[in-house]
Amino acid sequence: MSPLKITTRDAATGPVLKLFGELDYANVGELRAVLDGLPLRPGQCLVLDMSGLEFCDSSGITALIAARSNAQAVQADVALAAVPPNTLRVLRIVGLDQIFTIHPDDASGART
Repeated sequence: MSPLKITTRDAATGPVLKLFGELDYANVGELRAVLDGLPLRPGQCLVLDMSGLEFCDSSGITALIAARSNAQAVQADVALAAVPPNTLRVLRIVGLDQIFTIHPDDASGART
């Protein structure tokens, strides 16, 4: 088991969260806490860089949906970047690839 680690940085389009480790039931609260404290403004795009993610269960998927709902509430958007193949497969199976913008890599223009 790899604990979840989250780094945050600002990009021209909005905040970028890079996720490392496992996004599962045991530690999804960490992501929710970071998202709750994130100042997201209208017109911004929150990028969730998943390139360091090793595992994502249904709790993690639920947190992604909640992040999108919260962003829409303030007229912002969410994009997923560098989604691991297994997680991308799940997103496609359940149709979430139709509601999330998905980039093959960190689309914010700056690498970490």
